[in-house]
Amino acid sequence: MTIPSVTLNSGVEMPHLGLGTWQVRDDDAADLVQTAARLGYRMIDTAAFYGNERGIGEGLRKAEIPREQFFLVSKVNGRDQGYDATLRACEASLDRLGVDRLDMYLIHWPMPMRDLYVDTWRAFVRLRDEGRVRAIGVSNFTPEHLDRVIGETGVVPAVNQIQLNPRIPRADWRAYAAQQGIAVQSWSPLGQGGPLLAEQAIAAAARRHGRTPAQIVLRWHLDLGLVPIPKSANPDRLAANLEVFDFALSTVEHEEIAELDGTEVPMDPETFEQD
Repeated sequence: MTIPSVTLNSGVEMPHLGLGTWQVRDDDAADLVQTAARLGYRMIDTAAFYGNERGIGEGLRKAEIPREQFFLVSKVNGRDQGYDATLRACEASLDRLGVDRLDMYLIHWPMPMRDLYVDTWRAFVRLRDEGRVRAIGVSNFTPEHLDRVIGETGVVPAVNQIQLNPRIPRADWRAYAAQQGIAVQSWSPLGQGGPLLAEQAIAAAARRHGRTPAQIVLRWHLDLGLVPIPKSANPDRLAANLEVFDFALSTVEHEEIAELDGTEVPMDPETFEQD
């Protein structure tokens, strides 16, 4: 399986679908990465907060695929925000992963009450300029947070990774990102399964296309130009999540799915605190 790529505003190429690893234990991460690599995954998304960077790095080395073929993403932890602390945190992540460079580094949460995300972003710009990371971005940033980062530094993030699925479509955030040339990654793109996948609009589209509900939702993301990073440890589901590049949803199906807007309460970046 060859996954298409998207070109970031910095010119870096990023796979159009990746593997999320939130809640994957460090001891299990190496085997998961090797399985995913065999299936065709080339973007692996982790974070210092996940506590699995060592396992992810081990899996990359054991996959027997050249490092340059992987797009490796990690994120700075909340407690490590701030200019100097961020520089140290990046080095620690590189050490745990066993690599000399990240393909992308993200600010995990803005945590505006601490008022450190702009200084953190300045450290990110230095890390990019020094070649420690190829692309820099943010996660869970609202348009207001992005306005401040861009206004105070003049540097536009390459990516905003946000909680996004048909029940939380974030139309205003997506419009802002498109205006600024920021790619949008979707975390929890399947809404953690269950209720979203059982929705009538999703189930009906799955029957029409002969696909699973999860594949319909992932195709919804792709049709909108989003970059989903679904998580699974099941080899069959890992494989199925890649089989979404050979069909498209109809206008009517998109209209029906759009009616799910507002049926899930998202996490709030204005108040969420990460230790």
